[in-house]
Amino acid sequence: MKALHYQLLKELGYTGYVLEQAPEKVLQFGEGNFLRAFADYWFDLANERVGWNGKCVLVQPIPQGAAKEINAQQGLYTLCLRGRENGRVVDRRRVISAVSRCLNPYEADDYRSMLEVAASPELEYIVSNTTEAGIVYDETCKLADQPPTAFPAKLTQVLYHRWQAGQPGLVILSCELIDNNGRVLRDCVERYAAQWELEPAFRDWLKECTFCSTLVDRIVPGRIQDQGEQARLEQELGYADPLLDVGEAFGVWVIEGPEWLADKLPFRSAGLNCPVVPDVTPYKHRKVRILNGGHTGFVPGAYLAGFQIVRDCMAHPVVRGFLEQMLYREIIPTLALDRSDLEQFAAAVEERFDNPFVDHALLSICLNTVSKWRARNLPSLLAYHEQTGQMPPCLTMSLAAAIQFYCGHMEALTAQGLICRRPDGRVYTVSDDQWVLEFCWAHRMDSAGELVGAILGHELMWGMDLTEVDGLAAAVTEALLKIRSDGVLAAYASCLVKQI
Repeated sequence: MKALHYQLLKELGYTGYVLEQAPEKVLQFGEGNFLRAFADYWFDLANERVGWNGKCVLVQPIPQGAAKEINAQQGLYTLCLRGRENGRVVDRRRVISAVSRCLNPYEADDYRSMLEVAASPELEYIVSNTTEAGIVYDETCKLADQPPTAFPAKLTQVLYHRWQAGQPGLVILSCELIDNNGRVLRDCVERYAAQWELEPAFRDWLKECTFCSTLVDRIVPGRIQDQGEQARLEQELGYADPLLDVGEAFGVWVIEGPEWLADKLPFRSAGLNCPVVPDVTPYKHRKVRILNGGHTGFVPGAYLAGFQIVRDCMAHPVVRGFLEQMLYREIIPTLALDRSDLEQFAAAVEERFDNPFVDHALLSICLNTVSKWRARNLPSLLAYHEQTGQMPPCLTMSLAAAIQFYCGHMEALTAQGLICRRPDGRVYTVSDDQWVLEFCWAHRMDSAGELVGAILGHELMWGMDLTEVDGLAAAVTEALLKIRSDGVLAAYASCLVKQI
């Protein structure tokens, strides 16, 4: 089967949107599945919908990458977006033509090409997603390195070269999954400028660059795992595409930046979900507490109830009702954004959990539940208690279910984890930090009340002594006893009210 390229699309009579030639306006560090299914897709839509007329030059952040494969296909690749939107199943395919080429800066010619792009008057944006470990300051990096190993050092070289060429500053959109990613990246660049003793005029010029912290939200599995399905799809498309990318239909890109950036970026005019806001923090809280907290809030209990994947949970009225009440009655009221915005996001989360194309295993979500519950759910529980003086029924039950997941039917502590047994008899392994597992194992003979007191009182687990929260220990103990006497489904059902 022929490989994907522009001439082949013409031969096949492809009727979708393609843009073969356009100025290179984006320098993108990261050529992996996520950015190709997210940022490059958005720039592609901007080309089609509002005539943005731009291309992205991709850069491998490490020596191993996909540059050769991308260049062999002239930057083209197929994107499949799958999931639910407004209650309907969607399975869209699109050839993305927003990428012009991919550079491997660990090769001399490509390193020079990267600097040439940096000095181009057509360049407007730098986008990066170099993993959580990518934004680090490595003092061993030098200005003369070709290239330096650390991404912030590469970026400093790029910006310095641009300044030397007399070009204006750039907008830098950091997508790495760390807090304040744009600010951390800017700090690293400023440290390199100082360490390398670069001109004061360059350091002043850096103020012309707009470093934006951003929050990205799209699940990107990346590949079709079933080889038969991949073969059938390529037969249907009429070409082979080893770069074919798969993501969910939902996507949001929240960018922390000045008001003028909303007009400069082509996304809002293209109808894309891209708020430009003065502070990304409330949107991070929205994602962490609703999306991530939704998962962590119902999954350990659902697993004990016999469910295996998220989608099946969404088809059960009790489990879904429990999730909805937790989201709409207990979590959303504690968040700072507009209520309608939060409810729309929560509705989208439910559709994402019900994705017919993703078999998301509950047991994988349960990995490190203690630290996840602390980060994702505990702030909502404490805020609800502070606002109302009461315990939120679903979040309280969720905490009890997490305790039961760890401590309900312990059989052994091994190097692989804590071996437990579900009520249906099936054995499972609890995976977490060793000290967490050892603590649970040490309390395997405790009564429900003793167990709850010991766990809630463990400050290292929660960052505080939760037994000091008025009424919490008693409420969790009551919930745990209900789980043990009636089962999780009945316990979940006891939390529900008639109208959500």
